[in-house]
Amino acid sequence: MKETINQSKLLTPKTLFLSLIILSFFFLIFLSQQSRKSMQKPISGNPTPTSNLDLKIRPGYNSYDTYIHHQLKKTTNPKLRKIWTTRDWDRKIQVFQQFFNNLKQENLLSNSSKALCVGARVGQEVEALKRVGVNDSIGLDLVPYPPNVIKGDFHHQPFNDTTFDFEFSNVFDHALYPDRFVGEIERTLKPGGICVLHVAVSRRSDKYSANDLYSIEPLKKLFNGSEMVRSRKVDGFGLDTEVVFRKKEI
Repeated sequence: MKETINQSKLLTPKTLFLSLIILSFFFLIFLSQQSRKSMQKPISGNPTPTSNLDLKIRPGYNSYDTYIHHQLKKTTNPKLRKIWTTRDWDRKIQVFQQFFNNLKQENLLSNSSKALCVGARVGQEVEALKRVGVNDSIGLDLVPYPPNVIKGDFHHQPFNDTTFDFEFSNVFDHALYPDRFVGEIERTLKPGGICVLHVAVSRRSDKYSANDLYSIEPLKKLFNGSEMVRSRKVDGFGLDTEVVFRKKEI
């Protein structure tokens, strides 16, 4: 009996050590899952520095679900969708074609580019890209519009790293989390890839906007993995400034 007790005492440290390893393993799995969930669905907080007076998040969003619900009011509005797909369809495509042709002339976009339009609604900009020869183009929005727009949240793009050569968006003002919006663009762009944003600087955006931008300086800080190529004034459906960034080479 005494011998048996002594053997049990000798095994106790080893047993404790193995238990600690197993507990640590499950704890790491738990942390990984929590981190993944937080990236997929931000719930609260404001990642944008509050000291930045040139970029302000609008109040009133008590949760991420509240924000999504508010955005869907516009995206799913049947009257607006009818306008976007009928009266506005050709007019917007023609304007986007002019923008994209200018970018091609500057060698910032080519027919071989794999392109993404972020927040594309019914996909006029995607159709414009295809009409200027950039056939490998797709749009992303909360509500899909096949074949040009697939469903997805621009705060967590459903694409692998370094997927695209070119990304365009005119919905930066709709981002509740501007740093995640930009972070996802930089994540999915290839090194050397181009991002073009149309933003409102000189005028206030619509009631569905989640932030207000008062200069392009916050964009320069947010695109910390890219270099600004240029900015210029445009007339883009209520948006007045075009800003172009190139993702830094590795």
